[in-house]
Amino acid sequence: PDRKLKKKNRYLFVSKIMKILVTGGAGFIGSHTISHLLSQSDHSVVCVDNFNDYYNPAFKERNIGPFLENRRFRLYRNDIVDLDGMSELFEKEKIDKVCHLAARAGVRPSIADPFIYEETNVKGTLNLLDLSRKHNIKNFVFASSSSVYGNQKKVPFSEGDQLDWPISPYAATKKAAELLAHTYHHLHGLNCTGLRFFTVYGPAGRPDMAPYKFTKWIDEGHPVTKFGDGTAKRDYTFIDDIAQGVIAALEKNLPYEIVNLGNNKPVELNYFINLIERLVGKKAVIKNLPMQPGDVDITYADISKARKLFGYNPKTTIDEGMEQFVHWYKHDSGNN
Repeated sequence: PDRKLKKKNRYLFVSKIMKILVTGGAGFIGSHTISHLLSQSDHSVVCVDNFNDYYNPAFKERNIGPFLENRRFRLYRNDIVDLDGMSELFEKEKIDKVCHLAARAGVRPSIADPFIYEETNVKGTLNLLDLSRKHNIKNFVFASSSSVYGNQKKVPFSEGDQLDWPISPYAATKKAAELLAHTYHHLHGLNCTGLRFFTVYGPAGRPDMAPYKFTKWIDEGHPVTKFGDGTAKRDYTFIDDIAQGVIAALEKNLPYEIVNLGNNKPVELNYFINLIERLVGKKAVIKNLPMQPGDVDITYADISKARKLFGYNPKTTIDEGMEQFVHWYKHDSGNN
């Protein structure tokens, strides 16, 4: 049955009730996406996550805790690289749509161990694409990354830019996933939408990312590692804005599209550190180091396509978003 329109300030769902597979669903972006799906729609969610040790799995356990008693939520502790296990899941659950957010993340770790990135981000994505083909999935939405843009000088970054020069294995695997998705759309008519995320942050953020690390270091009086002179810029995008874009992509059923999801307002590293100092109420101890291999000077999203296709409209400024993050860090993260 069709669902009624939801209340004001909620996303408007008018499609039929679906069963949505969310891979990486216990992670940062995945768990926020699931929270929005369960609270603002009648969809049911099948969550897959392997709870690996890239960072402390306790973070993921805490992320999914609120969902475990929800009758529309089901958790599988599977690895997307395990084709047999994923095949059994597709057979059992009768999935309608796939929201593929599982990945090995991070530029610098991919340089240290590129093989695990290839296995998860390329083979794992290929497994899911082929299962989606076999099971007539209506829409395959997957996470790409702003890293695919490399160190190009043209800004803002647009989806039509030529991207033949990745500068990290992570970026190369994300671009490979986009190419595989296009192949499956071309050969099999699978609806695929790739979302290039730009530096997502917010409450329950990953502990390996700068917002969490810098906040922790400044709060505890440890040196903040600053790579370069502090003029590098990142297009920090608040998690609720990202979740809005992911859900809109799931609803649209587009044939094949690559779409930026960013905030369209790059923030300089020096400003970012100063902002955290103000919010935490402590001065940072800075440890200056050169720029690292694989790092880029700027990320800056052209979001005109997302606005046109999804009505995407990021609303959270870096000051507002980091205020929410620091509040979470101090009161709900278990660090204080």
